[in-house]
Amino acid sequence: MTTTPEAPASTASAMDALDQRLSQRFIALDPSGYFLIKLDRDAAELVLEHYGNTIDDKGLARNSETGELLRCDGGNAPRRPSTVYRGSTAKQLGIQLTEGEAPHPVSRLDHALYLGRELQKAEQCLRDGTVYVQD
Repeated sequence: MTTTPEAPASTASAMDALDQRLSQRFIALDPSGYFLIKLDRDAAELVLEHYGNTIDDKGLARNSETGELLRCDGGNAPRRPSTVYRGSTAKQLGIQLTEGEAPHPVSRLDHALYLGRELQKAEQCLRDGTVYVQD
């Protein structure tokens, strides 16, 4: 693997500030559902759990089975994923999501881009043994 020089601190700070600002923008939820990304270090794999949801007329995500509003603080009853994807690399999982059997679990381009970024981060954490936290 080739290494590249790190960006100067001022450049890195500007990049971090831009990323923080962009994270505050409004995003429409993907009606196809959401994903939780985990690492299985014993198997040396990335684990991607897909959960279905329904988006109501206010743009809020609801449990597609119960209609319950999905909370961000983990206060909902435990749910089982509708599908679990596993792979050794971000690329392998990306191919499963986009080239696998239809219907595809991602219906929005911004969601696909987000997943790509997060899967790359998760892969790097798997490679270097650091903790992965999904953004």
